[in-house]
Parts: sequence; C-alpha cells; structure tokens
Amino acid sequence: MPNLSEVISALEELYPPQWAESWDAVGLVCGDPEARVGRVLFAVDPVQAVVDEAVEWGADLVVTHHPLYLRGTTSVAATSFKGRVVHRLISSGIALHVAHTNADHADPGVSDALAEAVGLRVTGPLVPDPTDPAGRRGSGRIGLLEPPLTLSAFAARVARGLPATATGVRVAGDPDRLISRVAVCGGAGDGFLADARAAGVDAYVTSDLRHHPASEAAQAAPLALVDAAHWATEWPWLNLAARALAAASDKNDWQLETKVSHRVTDPWTAHAPMPFTA
Repeated sequence: MPNLSEVISALEELYPPQWAESWDAVGLVCGDPEARVGRVLFAVDPVQAVVDEAVEWGADLVVTHHPLYLRGTTSVAATSFKGRVVHRLISSGIALHVAHTNADHADPGVSDALAEAVGLRVTGPLVPDPTDPAGRRGSGRIGLLEPPLTLSAFAARVARGLPATATGVRVAGDPDRLISRVAVCGGAGDGFLADARAAGVDAYVTSDLRHHPASEAAQAAPLALVDAAHWATEWPWLNLAARALAAASDKNDWQLETKVSHRVTDPWTAHAPMPFTA
C-alpha cells in the first residue's frame, strides 16, 4: 500500500492546488503523511454521515469536494459538528483531503462530469482559464445536445441523469423551445449568468440560482435555466475522480480500493408540492 503522501501527490497531480481560487481551502485537512492507505472514499460533503460511512467501510482516506473549514478556525474541539468530524476522523485513523475549485477548473473536472451526466458533448469551458494554452481548463463548460430536445424533454433528461434529491429540478423558459447548445456549471453558478448569455447558449444548467439574478437573466435574453440541487450537480465528479485515482493506483501498482459515497448529503430533505398553473 502507498503512503498517504504518495496518494495526495497523485490527487494534486490531477487537481493542482494552484488551480484553486484564492479564497478557497483545498488540500490535506488531517492525516499522517506516512500512514498507509488502502481504501479511499469519495464524497461531496465532509459531514458526519460521510465520516460514519468511511468508518464502516474501513477507509483510510476521504476525499471530499467541499472544504470542512473554508474560512479557517481557531479550534477543532469536539464541541462543534466540524470539530466532531475532525475528532472522529483522527481517532479512526482516517485522513481528509479536499479538491474544490481546483477540481472545478480541471480538465476533466466537475463541470465535465455534469455535462456527461446530462448528455452533452463538451466543446470547451464557459469561462476559459487564461493560463491554459490548450483552452480546456476553466469555469463551467459548454456542450452540444445531440440531437436537440425541447426544454421540457431536456429538463427531464437532467432529472434522470443526476442523483435524486428532494427539491428536484426547477426550469425557467418556454417548455417547447428547442435546446441544442448548453452551458453547465457544477455548484452555485449564478455568477456566470452573464457569461452564459454572452456564449449564446440555449440553456444553462447549474444550481443555487437566486431570484433576482435568474429573473434578470430571463428578461435580458431568451436563456432557459435549469436549476438542480447543488449536491446533485457536483456528485457526478466523484466517479470521475475515483476512476482517475484508480488509474494512478494501477500505474503505480498500489492496489488501492476506491468507493463513491451514494449517501445524499443535500441539506434539503423534503418537498411539498403546491397547486400550480402556468
């Protein structure tokens, strides 16, 4: 089995920390670099349910997309839920590593996995990274829907392609409009609404769209919006990352076991339908 430091090096080759946004907190959160690693669990959120799953499975390392401590802390005491996560990980001999916006910007990254899940052929980034001469890295992705579908049919495909959540998928736009060119962004994406309009796409798939930006985007251009749960739009990346680490394991003869968590950690747990007439 490899050392934790070797596995982290492989993960950072896939998702270099320097690709992360300046405000982000990525990398190793806890763990002994000299400890042996045989099992790696991939999950979106570093929450207690994921840690419990890691303990039950016998994981040595948990790789999450979301940071545990995004804004820093002065204490990891077990008096808070984040402190309890750290204590359970350490007492169980499990390391925690985070790949967040560095995984968003990677090629392939979070939005590539989202595009694949909803049936798109990626043609390039929504917002290219100027430091990438190949023009593949960056925020979000633009893809082609082949053959084109109506917005209602495409929204149904998105719902089928992503893991089910209580909130489902929200749609803004003419349900009969034909959709062929689509922008996607895993996670909260209303900051890229102007970029999606500028790209001239027919629809934009993302999450956490707020009322005013969504309303203004709909008024500014005939851009259909498909809004899924934040957790659901990022979950497809776990399979991509697990496969990539498994390939590194095979190359180095590490014999790592990888597993993707299917526990739904989206915070919304129920949906109460309301009578609605368009």
